[in-house]
Amino acid sequence: MNRARLAAAVMLMALAAGGCANAAAPVTTSQPNAAQPAANEPSASARMVCAPEAQNDIAEATGVTAVRVETPTWNDHVYACRYQYTGGSLSMSVKELASAAETASYFDGLGRQLGDVQRLDGLGEGAFITSNGSVVVRKDWKVLLVDDSSLPSQLGSPPLTPANVALIVAKTILGCWTGA
Repeated sequence: MNRARLAAAVMLMALAAGGCANAAAPVTTSQPNAAQPAANEPSASARMVCAPEAQNDIAEATGVTAVRVETPTWNDHVYACRYQYTGGSLSMSVKELASAAETASYFDGLGRQLGDVQRLDGLGEGAFITSNGSVVVRKDWKVLLVDDSSLPSQLGSPPLTPANVALIVAKTILGCWTGA
């Protein structure tokens, strides 16, 4: 199966498998669906990627529960955490930026740095798979990186490749990531 078909199949699996555990209460701001610039503290949508609700949604969508999720960090407008699994880990980070232009520039820069090998339609306001199978998504003035480079070659049962896990996780997070 070629990469495009694989990506489409995984996206469909993610759509069917999960969503927000609390879909009635999406992450919002005082101005729903309005992009907000980076602030001194991480936004609610950035914090969500490491929160217990996301941990549960990711476990449901992938069929694998993390052994633990490391305490998130906030440095240079990047909120990040690592999901530890038996035999490896998955890192997630959200870079918060100050404008649409800054966000696009950062997103494009990650594409050059990590290798933008395949664009993903319908995920955020732009998304791509990196040369190692990680996933980068741009939405509002934030960029999500789901880094699968430290996962084992197969995770769960039935086994998922790291690239499949990254796609499922990105889709799961974006399914809950409403507002700015």
